[in-house]
Amino acid sequence: MQAGDRVAVYGLGGIGLAAVLGARVAGAAQIVAVDVVPEKLELAKALGATDVALGGPDGDSVVAVHEATGGGADHVIETVGNARVLADAYRATRRGGTTVTVGLPHPEQMLQIPAVSLVAEERTLKGSYLGSCVPARDIPIFVDLHLRDLLPVDRLLTHRLALDEINEGFDRLASGEAVRQAIIF
Repeated sequence: MQAGDRVAVYGLGGIGLAAVLGARVAGAAQIVAVDVVPEKLELAKALGATDVALGGPDGDSVVAVHEATGGGADHVIETVGNARVLADAYRATRRGGTTVTVGLPHPEQMLQIPAVSLVAEERTLKGSYLGSCVPARDIPIFVDLHLRDLLPVDRLLTHRLALDEINEGFDRLASGEAVRQAIIF
């Protein structure tokens, strides 16, 4: 990703919102945040997303990304872990663009995309495990960015809970209400 690129992020959990922050730090000219939970769209805007789109099975988010970016994003990051959402993210990527998947779908899910688009539209589809991070190199950079108020990862912590509230924490994760939670002992 380079300064001035148009970016879309599908899925606004902790990883997706961190991707929004990363795109902002990298100098993206436009960041379109996509999720099915309206409150997460508002948080994404507060963290630097320039545009938001409500996701869902109808594929309208693809149209929204294309309209917002004038034809698709240069880089689309999918963090949901669902093959249908990954297909939407791929469709939201412009000619010559890159779709990066970070989500881990169930092993039986299959991705269906037009195979010819990889060549005819010069697209790249790439996987990234743990953000392709090299901890010894990258964590000091992340800490420095945080200390300079450029990477406010503390804003991703939405709930603090006691150990006896862990079931409520899992319920919040399942409903999409939580971004990041910490158990306080």
